[in-house]
Amino acid sequence: MDFKLPENVTVDDLSQLYEEMWLIRLFDEKVDEFFAKGKIHGTTHLAVGQEATASGVCALLSDSDMITSTHRGHGHCIAKGAETKYMMAELFGRKTGYCKGKGGSMHIADLEKGNLGANGIVGGGFAIATGAALTSQMKNQGSVVVCFFGDGASNEGSFHEALNLASIWKLPVVFVCENNQYGMSGSVNDMTNIKDIAERAAAYGIPGNVADGNNIFEVMTATEEAVDYARAGNGPSLVEFKTYRWKGHSKSDAKKYRTREEEKEWRQKDPIKLLGDALVSEGIVSEDELKQLKEKAVEEIEASVQFALDSEEPDLSTLLEDVYAE
Repeated sequence: MDFKLPENVTVDDLSQLYEEMWLIRLFDEKVDEFFAKGKIHGTTHLAVGQEATASGVCALLSDSDMITSTHRGHGHCIAKGAETKYMMAELFGRKTGYCKGKGGSMHIADLEKGNLGANGIVGGGFAIATGAALTSQMKNQGSVVVCFFGDGASNEGSFHEALNLASIWKLPVVFVCENNQYGMSGSVNDMTNIKDIAERAAAYGIPGNVADGNNIFEVMTATEEAVDYARAGNGPSLVEFKTYRWKGHSKSDAKKYRTREEEKEWRQKDPIKLLGDALVSEGIVSEDELKQLKEKAVEEIEASVQFALDSEEPDLSTLLEDVYAE
């Protein structure tokens, strides 16, 4: 793995990113466990195997920068600074959750951290991100907005409308496609007639770039270029990260549309292992220190579960609070 760091990412940050990527994975695996036990209700979409895109992109953002997330958004939330205990409480339907237990997996937002929210609608974040970028431009805030979306969302009309508008107004937004090879049960190769989704950038006169989404160094390099381009007033970019989700589209997905051989091949490209191997080979940390970083993540996730279990459920009298305007 090529060892190249962006200007504002230090060697010390890499250890934190390694721990953060474990946090993202362990959070999703714990959600998987409790969903199977019937303790978490509603559907969930897990991003196990995609940790490098969330952590790598958000590592290049400032506190004033913003993101819009997707239905597969737990990793984005964590990477943008969300506290796992409030996220877990939300999934358990407790009033200490980010949405007071009423939003669940697909509606977590944390405006103080610049997280404008996950979205249960495929392609639902495009207009929000573009609008936030317009606000930043008009108010001279200097903020950049990152719009996360999947390969399937690139076929929605909102994708094309957002890229067109952001392009002609030169808005400070970076469209980040996490191409995990499948939109629900359909292969991206069957859903698009181009090799790379990033090719669509040409239609709107904006830069399009493709990078290895399992290599956090490539993710950070591509993100740095796009964020700097937007912050300089040059307008939007489309960045595509090739990655893979290890689990099904949602908890009802048996993954019968793909082979075990394909899954094995992608698991050998585990983004956490790739980063860990790089850290050890460069002498930044030892194998024992890697284990300690993972253990810290394990402890935090276990504590978040206990926090959720100890939290109260919302009272029925609050059912319509925060739903309708006063």
